[in-house]
Amino acid sequence: MAKFGESDDLAGAEFVGANLRGARFVESDLSGVVMRGIDLQGADIDAPWIVEPGGSLKVNGVEVSGYVEDELNRRFPGRAERRAKDPDGLRAAWAAVERTWATAIDRVATMPSGTADGSVDGEWSFAQTLRHLVHAIDLWIGRSVLEREDFHPLGLRYGVEGSPDHPPYAEVLEVHASRFGLVRDFIATVTPAELDTARKNPHNANPKTTRSCLHVILEEAWEHYRFATRDLDTIAAS
Repeated sequence: MAKFGESDDLAGAEFVGANLRGARFVESDLSGVVMRGIDLQGADIDAPWIVEPGGSLKVNGVEVSGYVEDELNRRFPGRAERRAKDPDGLRAAWAAVERTWATAIDRVATMPSGTADGSVDGEWSFAQTLRHLVHAIDLWIGRSVLEREDFHPLGLRYGVEGSPDHPPYAEVLEVHASRFGLVRDFIATVTPAELDTARKNPHNANPKTTRSCLHVILEEAWEHYRFATRDLDTIAAS
């Protein structure tokens, strides 16, 4: 099976009569791709950014990103509030995140032993997803907003495995709860002026505001909840 990676530049490539049945695209840039006369039966697209402001996805000339956004909000009550602007709205949005994740954690507790460390199709396990949220909060709230330099060693970031690879799940739950509490405590007293305060962007030179840092965390929490519960459904079905 042919495999292409970051070193392969396929930008602008043209596939005519090509057989891509069963092909898998992971963390690949398909923006602006044009498909004509193709067979998409059974295709599964998971692209969080198509519903971002200005995002677009057309199927047979129909803009479907709005439909996708509305359906996701229907499936996940509270998700629609993730871009709240004011302190009260952000507090309500984060409370919804905490309730939602608590339900998922309770669900895992009722499933067979080892479920939290189970991977589906090479995706992060439930425990690894919790660890990634720890890292995301350390990055966007701890470093950008609170100007702390320390990162919890169990945090997991893209492209780099944490250490140890499979820490006890109880420890993961403990640090995850502490980081969710960090966000809750910060939002509890945040003021409108603080929300507008410029913060250092951890990825580039473009500054963020406190509000936009919180929006990143809310987005991360909802998208990874969707990924995690999708895989829990698969595990449960099998």
